Amino acid sequence: MTRPLTMTDVLDAAALAARAHEGQRRKDGRTPYVSHPFRVCLIVRSVFGLDDPRVLLAALLHDTIEDTTTDFDDLAERYSSEVAEWVALLTKDKRLPETAREKAYLRQLTSAPWQVQACKLADVYDNLADLATMAAERRRKSHERARQYLDALGASGHAELRRALESTEQLWNIQARVVPS
Repeated sequence: MTRPLTMTDVLDAAALAARAHEGQRRKDGRTPYVSHPFRVCLIVRSVFGLDDPRVLLAALLHDTIEDTTTDFDDLAERYSSEVAEWVALLTKDKRLPETAREKAYLRQLTSAPWQVQACKLADVYDNLADLATMAAERRRKSHERARQYLDALGASGHAELRRALESTEQLWNIQARVVPS
């Protein structure tokens, strides 16, 4: 049996994410990338009201397999196989061309546990909050992609996601005003 995860593990994951994403920048070229997983974790906790350490860990680590040298086994050994599986479900298969990658990713997300879907909604929420820092064309594309995720995750029917869906939908509507048509 695995040990229960605690807030100490969440703090450890924050440090791991900071080290793993060291030197990476957000699309604005200035902001350290690690601010994104930190914000995603804060959104899960403070906006969506979820405080399960497993969910907070997945939120903090959601881009580590996809964007760093951290792999599934690293996360499974350090935290749990469940957390590693959740992070893997939040990871796109970059071996696929973009259109096929997005379709596969949407299928992966819609069949994922609600906790993974909550992390993805927090990721979408943070990316929506960041739209103003993007060029107009990138802003439009990001806003459209957020709509795809909202539609797919909203259709999953998980009651536990209601607050997350409502909050993210509200931000999507607000940001529609700053997105070029």
